[in-house]
Amino acid sequence: MKAMILAAGKGERMRPLTLTTPKPLLPAGDKPLITHHLKRLKAAGFQQLVINHAWLGMQIEEELGDGESFGLSIQYSRESEPLETAGGIVQALPLLTSGGEEWFAVINGDIWCDFDLALLTPPEEADALLVMTDNPPHNPAGDFRLRPDGTVSVSGAEMLTFTGISLLNRRLFDGVIQGPGKLAPILREAMNRNRVRGLHHRGQWMDIGTPERLRELDRKLKGDES
Repeated sequence: MKAMILAAGKGERMRPLTLTTPKPLLPAGDKPLITHHLKRLKAAGFQQLVINHAWLGMQIEEELGDGESFGLSIQYSRESEPLETAGGIVQALPLLTSGGEEWFAVINGDIWCDFDLALLTPPEEADALLVMTDNPPHNPAGDFRLRPDGTVSVSGAEMLTFTGISLLNRRLFDGVIQGPGKLAPILREAMNRNRVRGLHHRGQWMDIGTPERLRELDRKLKGDES
C-alpha cells in the first residue's frame, strides 16, 4: 500500500516564512516538517510514497530526491496550480494505484502527530478511515462525530477534529472530475452513506498552520531531544 503526502499548498498563513520556502520544508526540531512524516511512514512499513507539490515545489524534490536516502521510493505529482486536497489526490490516483492497489494513506503535509501509522488498516464495508483527535483551541467545534460503533457522521454530540491522516479507497473518487476540489465534501457524502470509519487518536497532534504553532512545535521537539 502506498501513501501520499499533501504538500502543494501555498502556506499563506505562514508568510513571510513561505515566501521563499514551501511550508513542508520549514524546519521544526532541526528537520523539515515533511521529513518527520517520512520517518514515521518508513517506521510503519510504507515504502512507496507520492508527494504532490505546486508552490516552490522543486525545492521539495531537490531536498528529498527519489527518497533513497530515507530508505523510501518517492514519486512526485506536480501541479501547475494548487488543486486542493481532493483535486491533488485525483491527479495522483494513477501513481497511487499503479500496482492495482485499492487503498492508500493520505497525510496533510502541514501537521505533526505521534499517531502510529501502522494502525491504518482497511476497514470493512467502507471507503475511508479517518484518524480523529480531541478538538484543539483553534477548532473548538470539531469537524465530524465519531460514533461508538466506529462510524463517522457529519454532525452530532462529541465532535472531534480530523487530523489530516486517513486511509482512502479509490472508490471514494469515482465520478470525481479532475480539477481543483476539496476532500471534505466528498467525505461528507460518503458519511451520509455510512461509508466512513474513524479512529480516535488520544496522543499528540498539531496543525502547523501559523508561525506561532511552528515555533511551538520546534520548542517541543528540541525539548524532547534534550
